[in-house]
Amino acid sequence: MGAARRWHVATAALAVGGLTLQLVLVIIGNPVLAEVEPPGLGLRLYRFAAYFTVESNALVAYAALTLARDPLRDGPRWRVVRLAGIVAITVTALVHFLLLRPLLDLEGWDYVADKVLHMAVPAVAILGWLRYGPRPRVSSATIWSALALLLGWTAWTLAFGQLDGWYPYPFLDPDEEGWPGVVVVLVGVLALVTALSLAARWWDRRPARQ
Repeated sequence: MGAARRWHVATAALAVGGLTLQLVLVIIGNPVLAEVEPPGLGLRLYRFAAYFTVESNALVAYAALTLARDPLRDGPRWRVVRLAGIVAITVTALVHFLLLRPLLDLEGWDYVADKVLHMAVPAVAILGWLRYGPRPRVSSATIWSALALLLGWTAWTLAFGQLDGWYPYPFLDPDEEGWPGVVVVLVGVLALVTALSLAARWWDRRPARQ
């Protein structure tokens, strides 16, 4: 097994393991994602899947699993998933470190799941992409499609939040922040995602060691 394949296997195992652990915690009703009184299981599962952290880790896990089978994997749709995963997991790490980490007071397995999904997976995913690629895989069309995928999550989150009053992150809640505050955050995140995508295209043009 080559170095690239070993790295992708480890990345997939870490992401899948972190997601599985967090899912188990949600199912048993731990308050980390369910506040003081957890809602019904169906709603807990939806809210689990609605978190950007979970979405980004799932994208990373899928891409890593496919790369573990074929380190030179390619294809138009796969390129979008790969880029969206790398950009999203980077945003996950940055937003968690800058905005969410001070709000959390976790212990035990909740703490472990948090660190795996917000720190360990981003680190290995980004380093693996920088080191092993595969490249070239990022075009202008790939960037636009990845941005559309990430913006789709935002639109769905805001629309569904208007229906049931729940938002996965406080800075997306217009009842708390007001719509002007939410718009400012979204513009900032969009600028960050765009900058990361363009940086990814620049790096993608460099030769990767397989």
